[in-house]
Amino acid sequence: MKLTVASSPHIRGNFRTNRIMLDVVFALLPALAMGIVVMGSRAFLVTCVSIVSSLVWEYLYSLVTRTRNTLKDGSALVTGLLLAMTLPASVPYWLVIIGSGFAIIVVKALCGGLGQNIFNPALSARALMMLIYPAGMVRFFVPKADGVTAATPLHHMVMPALPEETLWEMAIGRCSGSLGEISAVALLLGGAYLVYRKVISLRIPAAYLGTVAVITLIFPKAGNPLQWMGYSLFSGGLMLGAIFMATDYATSPVTPLGQILYGIGCGILTVLLRYYGLYPEGVTYAILTMNALVWILDRYTAPRRFGKQKGGAAS
Repeated sequence: MKLTVASSPHIRGNFRTNRIMLDVVFALLPALAMGIVVMGSRAFLVTCVSIVSSLVWEYLYSLVTRTRNTLKDGSALVTGLLLAMTLPASVPYWLVIIGSGFAIIVVKALCGGLGQNIFNPALSARALMMLIYPAGMVRFFVPKADGVTAATPLHHMVMPALPEETLWEMAIGRCSGSLGEISAVALLLGGAYLVYRKVISLRIPAAYLGTVAVITLIFPKAGNPLQWMGYSLFSGGLMLGAIFMATDYATSPVTPLGQILYGIGCGILTVLLRYYGLYPEGVTYAILTMNALVWILDRYTAPRRFGKQKGGAAS
């Protein structure tokens, strides 16, 4: 029997970074297609600018720092695509380029590279873009009408009031919003694919969405409780965040209990920010806040080593 001795981390199974990244891209394609179909050609251009600029920033950083080129692992591609999914089609191109640079260089590369970043790069970039130019981040195109903007369902819910769109229209993609919040059905299909491919588990998305569902059902702000819960789940970037952002390997807990607590925390913060925050959406800041608490969750939910007592002494 041949034994291979190597230092950690040890790779188990056939999972490779580029394979995982390609799975994520494939899972996002239905939602991306719906966003482009509904919002028009500019949605496609914003996506292209975000992806290309992320790849260019990644290449330039490796060139300037004389480090190994990491374009082949696919992480810059996924970051650019995820960033585009969080943006409205009307966002200025220059702002997208700044956001992608912040995601790739500051959030990922300067923190040690892939797997070492504390915060989700795409959501961090979106938070910066909201800070730099909020006016460019809150204008949303009307479906089938390039250049015409309208309020999203979340803006109606802040009043508080039920959105003008039906739940079915929001599910299939007939509403305004960022590219990644157009069709809940498309996002759920992508999530199902990632679960089937064993790229993600259901713990974080189920805990996240389940927490939002329970809280909004108990504390509705308009309409009947079931309606309010349904609109809360289908509106904004909740599906995108729960399935594709909160499950990021580098910025989520590794223990099963930690993942459940992490999802619950994301859900609680999302509802609180939506109900009492400055902006209608709360997914970005909820996930980023929980990113900062991952080390605590991992530390206190790690299984006790065999033979070690709670006090620290070996038995």
